[in-house]
Amino acid sequence: MDLALISCTKSKRNYPCKAREMYSRSALFRKAYAYAERNYDRVAVLSAKYGLLLPDDQIELYDLTLKNLPASQRREWADKVFIQMKRRLKLDQIERVFFHAGKEYRRHLIPKLEKIGVQCITPLEGLSFGQQLAWYDQHDIRL
Repeated sequence: MDLALISCTKSKRNYPCKAREMYSRSALFRKAYAYAERNYDRVAVLSAKYGLLLPDDQIELYDLTLKNLPASQRREWADKVFIQMKRRLKLDQIERVFFHAGKEYRRHLIPKLEKIGVQCITPLEGLSFGQQLAWYDQHDIRL
């Protein structure tokens, strides 16, 4: 099974709602989410505050980014997400994880997943914001 992990965004709805709606103010999130739904078996969101979110998880508005946290807290966040993935997803059935997420959201998580045999892929690595938007416009095929 293939899993897409999409990172949260600074732009959020200003009311409690489902994770897939909370970040939908962001064009990049909308494009990444739509692409992930069409091209992967499962989709989840990486949130700086909540960790791993499934699309229908109800959440509150928050203002937190991993970029502003010290490295030790980013490692703790990755530990938390990995535990959530084991608890909420069938990790033994996931062969590949496609990260549609920034470097800080994947840096400490990828080694944990690779250690248990999960292949990690970052299709948009190194692309600027504008290039990422264009990539989603140009790529709508099953990987």
